Amino acid sequence: MQRREFIALLGGAAVAWPRAARAQQADRMRRVGVLESRAADDPEGQARLAVFAQGLQELGWTEGRNVRIDYRWAAANADRFRTYAAELVALAPDVILASASVSVAALLQTTRTVPIVFVNVIDPVGAGFVASLARPGGNATGFTLFEYSLSGKWLELFKEIAPNLTRIAILRDPAIAAGIGQFAVIQAMALPSFGVELSPIDERDAGEIERDVAAFARAPNGGQIVTASPAAAAHRELIIRLAARHRLPAVYPFRYFVTSGGLISYGPDTTEQFRRAAGYVDRILKGQKAADLPVQAPTKYELAINLKTAKALGLTVPPSLLARADQVIE
Repeated sequence: MQRREFIALLGGAAVAWPRAARAQQADRMRRVGVLESRAADDPEGQARLAVFAQGLQELGWTEGRNVRIDYRWAAANADRFRTYAAELVALAPDVILASASVSVAALLQTTRTVPIVFVNVIDPVGAGFVASLARPGGNATGFTLFEYSLSGKWLELFKEIAPNLTRIAILRDPAIAAGIGQFAVIQAMALPSFGVELSPIDERDAGEIERDVAAFARAPNGGQIVTASPAAAAHRELIIRLAARHRLPAVYPFRYFVTSGGLISYGPDTTEQFRRAAGYVDRILKGQKAADLPVQAPTKYELAINLKTAKALGLTVPPSLLARADQVIE
């Protein structure tokens, strides 16, 4: 081979090699882990992750072609959160989607290098997940659920839909900071502004919830506020059933409680968070760092009312409240 031809061939290969390498890198299979706080057979959890997968597909990531998604469902079980966090990190994923604070906490105890995109987290700064909302600074970022001040809105809704109540049970998970924070806001507003007596009910297990709600319901003029937590989501069918059995008006944090038979809810669109999370996962898969992606707040809050449940409880929903509702179930 002549020297000139050899140099030309070498030069062509030098040009072609980076191009081929880039194509190979773009086409290589990426791995995404998902740690979901709900059970695998939970319809709401399935719907959320379907939205997440659809969001990834719209951004060019198709499961089985260029991305593999490994799912773990913790079912609000503390041991499973820790076990599944370790399992997912051991798979060496490019990024992990984490639903709820307990998922994020378990993952951050396991890794400080694998990027984490979280959803449905109330106070990521207070929990130590990020340094600040604008500059997360570590390996986690994502989407907040709401500020604690939203908890006061549930108390205001109570006085609109059931103004004669004097006693309110607050269903909370005392094992998580968000459970304490939500209760503190409601407690700060209850006596000076609304003159109601609060009774905290812990959500540690189904038996405890059933016993404590039954005990609370023995006295008249009572209702309940269900705060946001994985435990409340896991036991929502029981909680809604108990409210109906004991004729307790109840305010819930999310719309899916109302579509399952609850009375009224006010909170963010939790499914939309999973669609937005797909955008952050896409950006991380394309080379951006979690530390550089700011934590984002919800863009939409929704009020839902179940008129069938209101009728069963003997309540008349004020027209002003109906006019503000995003969804009315009849």
